[in-house]
Amino acid sequence: MKIRDKIRLALQERGDLSVKELVDALHVSKQAVHVALNQLLDEDSIVKFGRTPKTIYRLNTEVSPAPKDFTGISNEIQDYLSKNFLLITEVGKMMEGIDGFDHWCNQRNLPLEKTVNEFLITRKKYDAYFNSKGIIDGKEKLANTKAYDKIYLDEIFYLDFYAIERFGKTRLGTLLHYAKQGQNKFLMKILLAEIKGKVALLVKSTRFDAVGFVPPTIRREVQIMKYLETYLKINLPKINIQKISGIIPVPQKSLSKIEERISNAEKTFAVNETVKYKHLLLIDDAVGSGSTMNQIAGKIKQKGIGKKITGLAVVGSFKGFDVITDV
Repeated sequence: MKIRDKIRLALQERGDLSVKELVDALHVSKQAVHVALNQLLDEDSIVKFGRTPKTIYRLNTEVSPAPKDFTGISNEIQDYLSKNFLLITEVGKMMEGIDGFDHWCNQRNLPLEKTVNEFLITRKKYDAYFNSKGIIDGKEKLANTKAYDKIYLDEIFYLDFYAIERFGKTRLGTLLHYAKQGQNKFLMKILLAEIKGKVALLVKSTRFDAVGFVPPTIRREVQIMKYLETYLKINLPKINIQKISGIIPVPQKSLSKIEERISNAEKTFAVNETVKYKHLLLIDDAVGSGSTMNQIAGKIKQKGIGKKITGLAVVGSFKGFDVITDV
């Protein structure tokens, strides 16, 4: 019996197994197991879960569905869905465009074509908020938030809304949520590819002379802000922003009131810099209440580090400055 057949049998009898468990059970080399696993993965006979060194393998018991006929939906609409809709299923499968939207509709027993048209109407209502650079100006919403004593940001932009009515997270919102919470570099890479051009255009068209990245509160093995700082490759001096949490770090997303978020941001961030700049770009992954960026901007101005400050987030809220609690 070939090693690949032995692996199939072992997975059938014992369920999920790691490479080490397969090596021990089959009494073959680790290299031989990896070769056989790659063959089985290519055939879709098995599925792989987790990341090294915690990867496990499982028999693929799902029957591949027959290709669906979407001829009733124009290529133009399908292209629009490809750019604006992305779904991560409950088992971690990424589905884009019309396939993802069809899956979303099936989960809710909704008719596909009718719901696609409703999505287009809803999404295009939000598209009207994008400017010529493909970004959204959030300054007016921040200025209308009553909890602030002072607005320190001169400008604040984001690349898309985090979510829209009825249909939930946008494509960027979905990528950010799962990339950040799952510490998933694969999704971070996709996210980076989608935002890098817009960020580069903003930097090229604006005379920034420094950049700052908002540091994370929660310790993670892979930090999305560090990933963006590394791979956006913004060729500007970076100012040093530190998160100075107490004994028990309190993440912004755990605070439900905007006043609490403002207080948290004011007391737990510090800016250490001696060089003075004219126009600074401050980058964060998500803007909910706007408190983190605004209070950091206040500290920068208080120390005379930056005269003008522009905030930029990957995603932001639509209704005023809502408190986003899941990123």
